[in-house]
Amino acid sequence: METWLQSLLAALALPEYGLSTVFVVSLVSATLLPMASVPAVYGLVKLNPELFWPALIVATAGNTAGGAITYWMGYGAERAYEKLSHRQAEGRALAWLRRWGPPACLLAWLPVVGDPICGVAGWLRLPFWPCTAYMAIGKFLRYLFYVGGLWWAVPGAWTP
Repeated sequence: METWLQSLLAALALPEYGLSTVFVVSLVSATLLPMASVPAVYGLVKLNPELFWPALIVATAGNTAGGAITYWMGYGAERAYEKLSHRQAEGRALAWLRRWGPPACLLAWLPVVGDPICGVAGWLRLPFWPCTAYMAIGKFLRYLFYVGGLWWAVPGAWTP
């Protein structure tokens, strides 16, 4: 069993599979499922230093796609809620997000509250493309900060 797991991990670390794995892990982690994608991105980059920028771009794309899925889940939930209750929901989080609009999606990278921000943006029917652009910027900066920070903090990790 241990040999099988090691061979699977070795195969997933290969560049041709590694980037697709990073995309899927990043996409799933941006939905409401509790999962972290930074370790997967860092692991790929550690094993394949030449994939630093491609890995960050693929992870950002996957994480942004997951945020967009969460946005549409929120949009659908709001429509179902209004249809069933015949009234609009109010709350502090809704009022805050309504006040800040799409730029609040820059915070979609935050743990615990980031994914719900995407869902609430859809719930409020904020403009999809500006929300997605802000999500992508925030998520890319998060990967750059965490993966780049880990890369810098580990001596000898960077090989030009």
